[in-house]
Amino acid sequence: MELTRIIISENNEQQIIFLKEVDGERTFPIVIGIFEATSIDRRVKGLPAPRPLTHDLLASTIELLGGDLQDIFISELRDHTYFAKLRIRHDGELIEVDSRPSDAIAIAVTVDVPIYVAEDVLNEVGQ
Repeated sequence: MELTRIIISENNEQQIIFLKEVDGERTFPIVIGIFEATSIDRRVKGLPAPRPLTHDLLASTIELLGGDLQDIFISELRDHTYFAKLRIRHDGELIEVDSRPSDAIAIAVTVDVPIYVAEDVLNEVGQ
């Protein structure tokens, strides 16, 4: 998936980002918070932060502990809530860390790794 659109509204608590299949037509909208939306937007626009933001901190921590963020995976939709995983390669082992999709996408944009969505989730909500 690729990030195609970010809608930020200062009058609304819910922001929307759109992911689109790289080699397809389906899109995947997801509602996220303002902090995550602005963090993603800053990254996409290449705007530097004077100090590391939370997603920068996590990316640096993974790297300094010898891990390599391989990708992020939006794995399921349960009770109207999406679940995601950070997939980190460490010492030849793949470690999956539970994450909110908004945080996972913000980190993926920070580190420039692929974003994947489970086929059953995409089939259920993809447009």
